Amino acid sequence: MEHPPEPSGCPIAGADFLQPRLAGLEDRVRRLSNGGDSDDPFLLQASATLENLKQLSEDGRENSTFSNLVQLYAQAVLDITYFEENQLVDEDFLEASSLQKVEQLIHALSEPETLIKESGENEPLAVLGVELLECLYWRRGALLYMFCHTVKGRKEWLMDKMEAFKKFLSEGVNYLVKMLGFRCSVNPEEFTNQDSDTARLLHEGIFSDTHLLAMMYSGEMCYWGLSYFGKGKPQMQSTDSGSNSKQHCSPDTETLDFRDTGEKMLQKYVAVCEGPLRAHEWNTRNAKLILDYFKQLAT
Repeated sequence: MEHPPEPSGCPIAGADFLQPRLAGLEDRVRRLSNGGDSDDPFLLQASATLENLKQLSEDGRENSTFSNLVQLYAQAVLDITYFEENQLVDEDFLEASSLQKVEQLIHALSEPETLIKESGENEPLAVLGVELLECLYWRRGALLYMFCHTVKGRKEWLMDKMEAFKKFLSEGVNYLVKMLGFRCSVNPEEFTNQDSDTARLLHEGIFSDTHLLAMMYSGEMCYWGLSYFGKGKPQMQSTDSGSNSKQHCSPDTETLDFRDTGEKMLQKYVAVCEGPLRAHEWNTRNAKLILDYFKQLAT
């Protein structure tokens, strides 16, 4: 008979559930460091986090809780993948290898949630906390945005990878939209002591520039999706010969409505930038051009 999973707040002796992943991350850092980047600050930070995680998982102290262990694991994943993402960007997403590397990074950034689900815990938010969970979703969405922004101008590449391109657009939008929803359920009454502009931002779930960028990025990706896959658009034949994407922890989604989703994101972006943030001079020109395009499609 299987024992039920330990509650998030209880010590977990040995933390055997984490050992294979921990060993995998250690090998990953070692391999990257041996490539000549041993003094990179993110790899150094990842190594320190992994060492703390290893000690915490072995000594069985009272703070060796499931939540603490998974949070440290998630932070190590974020540090390591950030280093690898920077490599991809510096290389301008090399055509020969970038698709596979992006898939691998999305899989790695999904592992903390996968681990939580495998443990029987149902709520990643309760285990990881809002900041870590937002970061995991932001990093996946932003990575897919950067990749799609780069490859959309490569006509020959798209001829072979159009289905992968559409998949990445849809997943990227959904990661960003879900990231924006983690704080939107807060009670507006909590903001009564704030000025009206700040209260509106917080009520909309906008706590940083990252939230604004997520709105703009998701709107742009919806525009690209409609540009390539909207009604009346010719469908380019795709072989997807280079894509062997594994199943990963992607957000729960139905078929994505690029126009409806993009319109909602960009309308909110423009309203906030020209309202509470009007003094900060956020650029809304491109957002308005895309909104006009959406309106033309609706007529």
